[in-house]
Amino acid sequence: MAMPHYPVLCYTKDCGHKAVYKIAADWSDALTGELKTYALSCADCLATWFRVSRAKQAACRKAPGEVLEPPGIYHLERGQHDQQLRRAVEMEQQLLEKGSVP
Repeated sequence: MAMPHYPVLCYTKDCGHKAVYKIAADWSDALTGELKTYALSCADCLATWFRVSRAKQAACRKAPGEVLEPPGIYHLERGQHDQQLRRAVEMEQQLLEKGSVP
């Protein structure tokens, strides 16, 4: 799905900053697959949303044959479909190493 033409804001209540990251996980039911969105975040709120997203995924119950990978951080870019988003692996590693994310 292409990015809308209006500003996409961070999910944090009253933050008001533009979202620059998408926190999402690969999901599949063995027939279909997609990138499941957990949060859209500005840079300042990223660590919190990454932590919350990983905790939600860890607590998620899955049906037989269903796969839900741990959430990752993606650069949110206008006009890019989910499959085209660049993953911010370095950012994930930094947050995991700091211990701010389980």
